[in-house]
Amino acid sequence: MTTLAESDILPLTCTRSGTCCHGKAVWLNPWELACLAAARGCPTAEFLAAHTDFGGIRLRFDGPLGYRGLAACSQYDPASGCRAHTGRPLACRLYPLGRERRASKPARYIHEGRRFPCLAGCPEVSALPHLTVAEYVAGQGVAAGSAVQDAYVEMMQDLAEGAFVLLLDSGLMQVRGVAAVKRFKQVAAFSDHERAAALPSDWLAALMLPELDPHEGLTFAAAHSAALQERAQTAFSRLSDPAAVEDAMALMLGLALHCGRACGVDIAHAARTWIGRLP
Repeated sequence: MTTLAESDILPLTCTRSGTCCHGKAVWLNPWELACLAAARGCPTAEFLAAHTDFGGIRLRFDGPLGYRGLAACSQYDPASGCRAHTGRPLACRLYPLGRERRASKPARYIHEGRRFPCLAGCPEVSALPHLTVAEYVAGQGVAAGSAVQDAYVEMMQDLAEGAFVLLLDSGLMQVRGVAAVKRFKQVAAFSDHERAAALPSDWLAALMLPELDPHEGLTFAAAHSAALQERAQTAFSRLSDPAAVEDAMALMLGLALHCGRACGVDIAHAARTWIGRLP
């Protein structure tokens, strides 16, 4: 992994050759999903069903085989390129760079390996104008997507905190004890497919399909977080049956992990950290 300064100069003029549109894993937060649907001129639920996996959090790569025999992104047309380019997610805007968020420290830009990734698939970039990292990310419109991504990471933390409130502050531990902790760990260990399947369809829709205008990303994320928290408060604040409280705890944890996965968070690490808080 190579860490970059914003002043570093790299061969970052994109050729739009499409090599980077093959064989990738592109995770989608709810705002990015809505932006892709808007770019394609279709309802978000329709785009989710046709072009994503795991309930909307990963863009499907099931297009024609191309670069190195890899399948193309579902939005890639070999003749014309990306069909949703104006609504492309942060991962696509950043490529070949990555953005690493480090707790309270400023985010930093990185790329895989020591050799600049584009040189393998697009060696012609070496002959094109070079840009600083700061110039490239500005030109790709990365700032808005980064801010929204950070807002959704905060929403993940809020949802996880809701799970802890239900587990530790509701009396559940006194009644269910070992069984409740076991359930927490079970949900934390779910695969992406298992977690998506376990989440009730109405809650998965509340997470991935908020009925909001995606025009302004931070407004979208803030309104979405508030609506989801209000829904959880209404649904769970007066529960008294221990089994129902345990189900609510598992649901909140599942939503938190799904939200984190949608943001490209290392949720295995997050889950280990959260499990470390258990008594």
